[in-house]
Amino acid sequence: MKRICIVGAGFSGAVIARSLSEEGYKCLVIDERSHSAGNCHTERDEESGVMVHKYGPHIFHTNDERVWKYINRFGEMMPYVNRVKATVKGQVYSMPINLHTINQFFGKSMSPSEAKTFIESKARMDIKEPETFEEQGLRFVGDDIYQGFFAGYTRKQWGVEPSQLPASILKRLPLRFNYDDNYFNHPFQGMPRHGYTAIVENILDHENIEVRLETKYEDLTEKFEHIFYSGPLDRYFNYEFGHLGYRTLDFEPVRGEGDYQGTAVMNYPDSDIPFTRIAEHKHFAPWESESFTKTIAFREYSRACGPNDIPYYPIRLVEETQLLERYQARAQQEKNVTFVGRLGTYQYLDMDITIGRALDVAKNYLDGAHK
Repeated sequence: MKRICIVGAGFSGAVIARSLSEEGYKCLVIDERSHSAGNCHTERDEESGVMVHKYGPHIFHTNDERVWKYINRFGEMMPYVNRVKATVKGQVYSMPINLHTINQFFGKSMSPSEAKTFIESKARMDIKEPETFEEQGLRFVGDDIYQGFFAGYTRKQWGVEPSQLPASILKRLPLRFNYDDNYFNHPFQGMPRHGYTAIVENILDHENIEVRLETKYEDLTEKFEHIFYSGPLDRYFNYEFGHLGYRTLDFEPVRGEGDYQGTAVMNYPDSDIPFTRIAEHKHFAPWESESFTKTIAFREYSRACGPNDIPYYPIRLVEETQLLERYQARAQQEKNVTFVGRLGTYQYLDMDITIGRALDVAKNYLDGAHK
């Protein structure tokens, strides 16, 4: 039996490799970076001792009990609730938009029902079927809140006018008429005590798995029974039809003593501030945050992704969607290759969805192989 090749040592690749290896398959997992865990990679900052999310904050949250049990099998998940703040024109507010945000923003003390009526009076009810991000925002919360919290942030994050983005992007953001400031609604939320990289390394720790870092797929000469490819879809086909569009992120470190901003994530929606948010990483591990005398935070800047940049967010505007369809048609013609993960499917996927899909992909492959 030839080996299975898994391209990418992030969650997609690791979970697939583990599932197959436990059924007796020999797997080679490669990654061109010097570490596993992909964009979820975590490492201790030497100067402060803080566990840093190297490629930006990753908070684990899910409503899938199967996925929650799976990740707990390979590492200890600690309680963590993501409470995001936003600085708008010199004032700090809670996110997502909740009753506290609404009352504070408008200088009122409304009850839930009063606030609901008030926001409905602000909402653009003439927009029946919102098609763009801007229309969705105006229909959802009205011009004041939309301009304050969403318009500027979105321009910085995506590099285009909100009127050019689909409404579906904003549908992810909840609006609450109570004082709940938990950013996520999911019943299972947490952070790994020892970081995400330790969990991925544990998933990959099996006698049937060989991990080879700093290795490009293009440089392999071995023949494989099947390939699970979590690299960029367009790169697999040598950019035959052109490059799919991505946004990338730049991180500017900010060091200090004690506590820099008092919270894990502070958004900056104002258009005149060039960065989108600041993340202070000691707050992602509240069980140990008080033990550090030094701190490290990162200002986060979003821009168009160049050829040598790390791709983060697929743009998926009209032009990219048409290009994607051409690549997807080519992908379907490939034999013994399955495209997986964020880059392989050109989708923005949360960690829990990534793990769930990887488990399903592995099961489907095993079911097909045993027929």
